[in-house]
Amino acid sequence: MAGLVGSAVPAQAADKYGSYAELAAHEVKGKDYRIAQRSTRGAKVAHIAIHGGAIEAPTTQLADYAAKAGDHAFYSFEGIKPAGNSDLHLTSTRFDEPSAVRLVAQSSYTVSWHGASGAKATTYVGGRDTVLIKTITAELRAAGFTVTDSVPEEIGGDSPRNIANRNLRNRGVQLELSQGQREQFFKDGRLARSWIENPANRTTAFYRYAAAVNRALASAVARAGLPR
Repeated sequence: MAGLVGSAVPAQAADKYGSYAELAAHEVKGKDYRIAQRSTRGAKVAHIAIHGGAIEAPTTQLADYAAKAGDHAFYSFEGIKPAGNSDLHLTSTRFDEPSAVRLVAQSSYTVSWHGASGAKATTYVGGRDTVLIKTITAELRAAGFTVTDSVPEEIGGDSPRNIANRNLRNRGVQLELSQGQREQFFKDGRLARSWIENPANRTTAFYRYAAAVNRALASAVARAGLPR
């Protein structure tokens, strides 16, 4: 999602492209962007980063690690251009890259990782899965992270067309992490792609955050009586 001005209302910039097909017709896969995905047999949860790489760093790394730690499915659309990666941003309601749509459609629970602006370390938890939203919020706060009490409409993530909500239950969760929060996950607060791609640069906060989200997911899956 587009970032926040200060720490309040998000500023929505118009996407350069209206769909993945349009983007793919102008950008080169493997040169301008890449797609990474991993599916675990029987996985009920999918962690996705549709604005990964240098579009909204470090959402790829967060989704990837959380998926591995929880034995969940993973997807990332990553901007890898030397500059101008914001051109690759497709709003969640228009994100229709086929392999992402298929992976999410096979999952019962979806967590979509995003970056917002704002120097204050905080998280906006949106989406249509109101029960999981409450559980993730509680787990993040218990782990020492700040979560807002409300989410601005522009990043609320509650549209049925939002990729996060196109799973088997038609409701998912969208995490919007401020820049201040994301900077806490890496030494020196650096978010350059070359820096965040090295796990040695992660702080303990990175792991505490992912673990809190996964605890909430484990609780939700258990309550639903689903196999892990």
